[in-house]
Amino acid sequence: MNKRTLASSSPHPALGASCSPAIPDGILAVIFDFDGTLADTTANQEQSLRAALQPYGLDLDTDWYRRRFGLSIHDLLAALPGARQLPHDEIIGRSRAHLLAHMNTIAPIACSVALLHAAREAGLPCAVASAASRILVHPGIEALGLGPQFEAVVTREDAARGKPAPELFLEAARRIGVPPERCLAVEDAPDGIASALAAGMHVLRVVDGHLAPTGDSGEDTAGLPSGAGVPMPPGCALGLAAARRAATQSGPASVPAPSTADSDR
Repeated sequence: MNKRTLASSSPHPALGASCSPAIPDGILAVIFDFDGTLADTTANQEQSLRAALQPYGLDLDTDWYRRRFGLSIHDLLAALPGARQLPHDEIIGRSRAHLLAHMNTIAPIACSVALLHAAREAGLPCAVASAASRILVHPGIEALGLGPQFEAVVTREDAARGKPAPELFLEAARRIGVPPERCLAVEDAPDGIASALAAGMHVLRVVDGHLAPTGDSGEDTAGLPSGAGVPMPPGCALGLAAARRAATQSGPASVPAPSTADSDR
């Protein structure tokens, strides 16, 4: 299987120094998650939610949180033991205020950004499909200087259901006009990987700052915390399974219509 090995033209040369992504033939677009995929926001988000919960006497267990990183804060609070009766809107407001105040401290994830610039250099449209709110995702993208790289940014408000349902990735594919099966999704969290696979996309996952292939189902990542597993060797190339899927890809299919969503803010 031939792959297009793409040299990064990132304005941040150090980002691509140890990561030369390869995109299989047949891929027409790349869709990225944001938190934990393009930006290393795990510590900031955990700290912000913990600080927001403190006035209510509720602690946030690190292991519990890391297993669910990638969910929207609404979904996290709905699942958090002891938080059901707390004022979710107030907690969310406190957490988001903390995050926005520290937005300039987030760092890019080098391999993902290198893949983004390589895809753009090759003329592939790119999008973001995030389970977080637009009030955080858009400032985060701008803080990394990546705004001009994306043709569409889809956030939790843009779909009826968040990850692991496929709607966010399907909506991103619809907005850029590329069939889902011709899209490469890049994710870090199990729910996000399950979402992209359910949308029928090829998937790379972020593992300890590297890009690793997934199988045809979510069984290899189900229940694992973000970053679990073995990193790919230097080069971040796609695995053979992903390459074979691209090689046997059929012609374009219709792109699903958008979902009608209630705001998750």
